[in-house]
This record gives sequence, C-alpha cells and structure tokens, in this order.
Amino acid sequence: MSSTLIPWPTGTWTTPPKAVEHDGGDLLVTAREESDAWRITSYGFIHDTEHALVTDLPVGTAMEVVFTADFREQFDQAGLFVVASKEEWVKAGVEFADGHPQVGAVVTHGHSDWSVAPVDEWAGRRVRVRVSRGDDALTVRAGIDGEPLALVRVAYWPGHLTTQAGPFTCAPTRAGLTVRFHEWLSSEADGSLH
Repeated sequence: MSSTLIPWPTGTWTTPPKAVEHDGGDLLVTAREESDAWRITSYGFIHDTEHALVTDLPVGTAMEVVFTADFREQFDQAGLFVVASKEEWVKAGVEFADGHPQVGAVVTHGHSDWSVAPVDEWAGRRVRVRVSRGDDALTVRAGIDGEPLALVRVAYWPGHLTTQAGPFTCAPTRAGLTVRFHEWLSSEADGSLH
C-alpha cells in the first residue's frame, strides 16, 4: 500500500500551539499549558484546546503520523486527531498516564470515552499511528515505527460526516511539552481488522 507525504503547511490548526518549528523535515510543536480535548464524561468539564493540524479525511482513505513518544509528565500526549465538530472527534496515540506511556483512543460523540493500555517499551521511540476511514467506522492502529501495527480500536464514525484529521498534541498539566513529528501521510484505507 503506497503512502503520500502530506506537507505540514497543508493543515489548519484547530487551536494554535505555543510554538511551531521546522527542523529538516520534522515539525516541532510546543503545546500550551492546559491544552486538552475532552467532553463531560466522568470529569464534568469540556476542553477543546487541542493542537491538531488537520486536513480532509474522506471515506476510503487513511492517515498516519509518526512522532517521538518522549513524555514524562501526567497526560502529556500526541498522535492523530480526527474531527467533524466540537462534539464529534477522536484522538488516538500515546498518552503518559499514571507513570507509564499508554496507547489508546478517546472517542467522542457528545460525550468522551477513553481506552488505554501501557506500552513502556515505546518510551522515547518513534511511534506510528494510523486511522483508516470506512463507510461507518474508523480503524485505529499503532506501533513502533518500522514494526507491524497493532489494532487499537474500531470506532463508530458515520460516513456522512465531513471529517478532517492530522497530528495533534496536548499538555493538560504543564508547560514546556514539545513533540517532534517526523511524518504525516495519506493512503487508501485498510479495510481489514486483523
């Protein structure tokens, strides 16, 4: 399956980060303190200040990001953000929670949910996150860059939604988080689940 690099200037920020730098082909994104994406469930609050650089994600396509998962503070996070509106979005990637890097996804249709699993072996490594868009679902896969990707989540996502996606980062609990993104790619959707 062939992939096409998406140039960084193609995207539009959902919320501008504190700083953006280019280092060769990499994009370095410094998050604002208290940036986050969440809606209501369990915590009662709404946060919609994620730093996501997004472009169109039509049905039948996939998007990937590669970044270095170098996180040390509670809820440092990065990955791929999929958005149709303030109330319908998905974030998938790595989040540092309870002392461990965790791979997971937050799926939001009015209210957010969250699923995670520890991936200590990913700490400081280049990680690839891929989202394929089908007729009624998003299929999320992730893994260490260069190794096979594992299924993380299959999430309901209506085909009629006008949708954008791209790399994101948030720093809910601190200042100074800078994430290095290495690649942003598009391709055909991968329809298989396994």
